[in-house]
Amino acid sequence: MPTVNVDDIEICYESYGPDDAPPLLLVMGLGAQMTLWTPGFVSELLERGFRVIRFDNRDVGLSTKTDGSPPDVMALYAQAMAGQPVDAPYTLSTMAADAVGLLDALDIGAAHVVGASMGGMIAQMIAIEHPDRVLSLTSIMSTTGASDMGQPDPEAMMALLTPPPTDREGAIASTVETSRIIGGSLFDEADARARAAEAYDRCFHPAGAAFQIAAIAATGDRTERLRDVQVPTLVIHGREDSLVTLSGGEATAAAVPGADLLVLGQMGHDIPRVYWPQIADAIFGIAVRGEDR
Repeated sequence: MPTVNVDDIEICYESYGPDDAPPLLLVMGLGAQMTLWTPGFVSELLERGFRVIRFDNRDVGLSTKTDGSPPDVMALYAQAMAGQPVDAPYTLSTMAADAVGLLDALDIGAAHVVGASMGGMIAQMIAIEHPDRVLSLTSIMSTTGASDMGQPDPEAMMALLTPPPTDREGAIASTVETSRIIGGSLFDEADARARAAEAYDRCFHPAGAAFQIAAIAATGDRTERLRDVQVPTLVIHGREDSLVTLSGGEATAAAVPGADLLVLGQMGHDIPRVYWPQIADAIFGIAVRGEDR
């Protein structure tokens, strides 16, 4: 897979579709590799005329990993909930700059930016800090960073913060169980197991998630900065999301002027196959508004 140098790291990416089609950048979430943007969902976007680019954030997949011991995520979470400042090797601003650096390397001036979960937070930061690089913004199953919005159910939080086993079968089983907890009523065990096996075999690096959690905690609340976002914005959230609960999506839509909110009744913290066409249509709709600006 191709890589590009962005500042002091390498970013692994893939690009699909014609180079002259409207570019759409997919930003994945916490500890998740770009392969979680599944071929079927990517195909839905390609069918709507986009050039689709997906990539591994720093600390996951085949992109550069941070040196040193990972942070204590339990301590970080407690600090963030108490409103205390958090020190971290990098922030979501750094990860947003990584994504913009990838656009630079691909000679893309501006793109439609779609992020899921932590990827939605990164996408928001791109729109906040690099507004000229964003044609439209779609934030999926994400939140504003406000401590009273989108907070997870206790079971979902424990599943997220508990380190997985390191052996292949144990790690896959742990990932499947986490997916079951956060996936809502449309959870598909066979799909979850296949994705978990693919991710483990491609790159098993659980320490990366700790560094990314630190980045989230160090960035803090984006609510006031989101009020200055001017690009057409779509917020998508699942009513059954137990990891980033619905108030997170509602707060994001309320913060961005003129944002659209699409709530999907059976969606958890996942992008279920049954909703792919509807989500792709909604992304296309907001992208048309962005192209018309």
